[in-house]
Amino acid sequence: MGDCTAAIAAEVAAAAAAGRPLYIVGGDSKRHLAGRDCDGGNLSVAAHTGVIDYHPRELVITARAGTPLTQLRATLAAERQCLAFDPPDFGGRATLGGTLACNLNGPARPWRGSIRDAVLGVTLVNGKGETLRFGGSVMKNVAGYDVSRLQAGALGTLGVVLEASLKVLPVPEHSVTLRYDMDIDDAIASMNRRAAEPRPLSGAAWIDGALFLRLSGAESAVRHTAGLWGGDTLADADAPWASLRDMQLPFFGGDAPLWRLSMNASSPATDSFGPMLIDWCGAQRWVRGEPHVASLQRYASHGGGHATLFRGGDRAGEVRAPLSSVEQRLQTRLKQAFDPAGVLNPGRLYSWL
Repeated sequence: MGDCTAAIAAEVAAAAAAGRPLYIVGGDSKRHLAGRDCDGGNLSVAAHTGVIDYHPRELVITARAGTPLTQLRATLAAERQCLAFDPPDFGGRATLGGTLACNLNGPARPWRGSIRDAVLGVTLVNGKGETLRFGGSVMKNVAGYDVSRLQAGALGTLGVVLEASLKVLPVPEHSVTLRYDMDIDDAIASMNRRAAEPRPLSGAAWIDGALFLRLSGAESAVRHTAGLWGGDTLADADAPWASLRDMQLPFFGGDAPLWRLSMNASSPATDSFGPMLIDWCGAQRWVRGEPHVASLQRYASHGGGHATLFRGGDRAGEVRAPLSSVEQRLQTRLKQAFDPAGVLNPGRLYSWL
């Protein structure tokens, strides 16, 4: 355990020379999530772990990519701080590098930002085996092409992330979760109405016939808002959000394909595609089953977004909505710049990449 930079860079360089594809593995919690299946040989970063630097007063932490999120959370909790984007732990197997590569964020994402917003800098190994540093480890940094944030959602196709510097936040002073029984249409209207108010809202989700609203911040503001908004106050304010974050709710159980829809928060709901769960105040919607894909993509597109086959289903085919010709050219040029031999997670993002 520790610094494995030299070994990782050497393995990538050898693979590039031989034209041998690699699949980047940390905790291996996301192999069949978010992207397509990848047939490359395993390149493990699981031993490349540890917090490198942490300045609580500066609200910045730097850690190696194989570091489990549980370790990061424990380090931050000791200083009453947290990862603002609240990513899933996946049973303790999720790592910093995999979370960044998949751009995974929790229920607070609309209010506290995403991991893309939190990342200040990264060190990575490109497809030539070169070790490169982008960005920095302070919140004030020079302007320019932000390569570090390109890694969020790239699924490892642009480099092997070795370490990342993140801005963190203090743990909220107080949290309350309110529950309301209501149908999906009323829930969308209610959560959007509440989000427009100047209140400490930090979570809004509709789960199995109930709307859940989380308030977080100064205790006086949270208690005052809870009194105004009414609803049933949950004894454990964090329980539904932890289960939602880690996909442990009954909705996520079973083998049925899981689709993730990203769209405008106020878009109308539909029951045309089977069971639906709504998060992020309406902007993230989950669908289970095997819907008519073109119809699902049209629904998401009409709502200003797109649909992704997040888990299950045919992972040898495309799992994302097709890109425009301009977007595809940009993706291809980025891939060629970072990984000219095409050895890093080939086909993981798109079959042609």
